[in-house]
Amino acid sequence: METLRDILDAVAQGVVLPPDGRVTVVPQMSERDAGVLAFTAHAVVFVDEDPRWVHDTLAAVPCDALAAPMNPQFLTALLERTGRRAETIDAMLVGSPLPGEPPLPLREITDGDHPRIVYACGRRDDVRAWTTDGGVLVLGRGVGGRLEVSVEIDEAVRHRGLGRALVAAARHLTAEPLWAQVAPGNARSMRAFLAAGYRPVGSEAVLLSAR
Repeated sequence: METLRDILDAVAQGVVLPPDGRVTVVPQMSERDAGVLAFTAHAVVFVDEDPRWVHDTLAAVPCDALAAPMNPQFLTALLERTGRRAETIDAMLVGSPLPGEPPLPLREITDGDHPRIVYACGRRDDVRAWTTDGGVLVLGRGVGGRLEVSVEIDEAVRHRGLGRALVAAARHLTAEPLWAQVAPGNARSMRAFLAAGYRPVGSEAVLLSAR
């Protein structure tokens, strides 16, 4: 597994990275995204920096080595080194594609000025979006070129299972694994993805361009 995409593809197919306590450093695949992925006893730092700096900085973090890649001290050093910004540490989930048509009606949004599309285009490429009664579903290529999903539910129709239905429907719109990033504290969203068949595979801290 030589590149970030190789690693993500392997994980999506159920390959478990060696739980050897190591940190793998690979280059970024785009100028937009750098960051850290944490799996069971193995982390991946994807950044266009000297790997020796990464390992030396990790070694100086005063905590258990397995926790160092997601430790605030290391992430702060990485942000300062790269001049980037971060928002949160998310759980990573992945769902396999499903055959057939989506089980609820979806209408593709072609209005490029739609607020959800505008927001997604700042973080992903090849963005497409669909709407249904009370919700919006968005797909686009994010970290490492992986296909990512996000949804937005109208406040008036929350607690009715629409989020779960939308993220399940997303698995019918693709022929490749579908990734999701969920803030661990967002229990409602986490329950929706798990109920729709997505499986947790790790955590991530994506460093965004400061622009």
